[in-house]
Amino acid sequence: KKMKQILATRFVEIPENVELTINARKVVVKGPRGELSRSFSHIALDLQKLSDTKIRVDLWFGNRKQLACIRTVCAHITNMITGVTKGFLYKMRFVYAHFPINVAYENDTVEIRNFLGQKRVFRVKMIPGVTFVRSATVKDQIELSGNDLTLVSLVAAQIQGATRVRNKDIRKFLDGIYVSEKGPIPDP
Repeated sequence: KKMKQILATRFVEIPENVELTINARKVVVKGPRGELSRSFSHIALDLQKLSDTKIRVDLWFGNRKQLACIRTVCAHITNMITGVTKGFLYKMRFVYAHFPINVAYENDTVEIRNFLGQKRVFRVKMIPGVTFVRSATVKDQIELSGNDLTLVSLVAAQIQGATRVRNKDIRKFLDGIYVSEKGPIPDP
């Protein structure tokens, strides 16, 4: 029988310009860039706000899989704090050997044309809370930014997934739109 750890604890630091509230495992984070909320009610954890600068995450009698959830929840909360203070930025580059990929943005939809010379138009719906920008200085690059990391990375994954090469040797056909850089928005 596998051993259970009696108590596992992790702490999350809260910066001074962030206001964080916990109510029945629903975490709401308010910061200079806005507000984010996320519910962790599907995980049996003990979330406590010790002070204005610290949260404690406890798990009693957890097996190995449940113990892994502690760090995950802490990482999610840290990402929410980063989101409302700095925000997240994903940069994506167009890669093509012959046919230039044409990307247009209108009516909250990203439209990808001329991918591998196909006539078909690939469309990706933008999620509210994510902004789309064509890079002014760099050719063939787009920038996705927002406060919620899960939404920004989801849109990036959807754009990358829309340009998957089908029925060809993917070692030879490397065309697509790929994430080239990601992280918090750098300070100006």
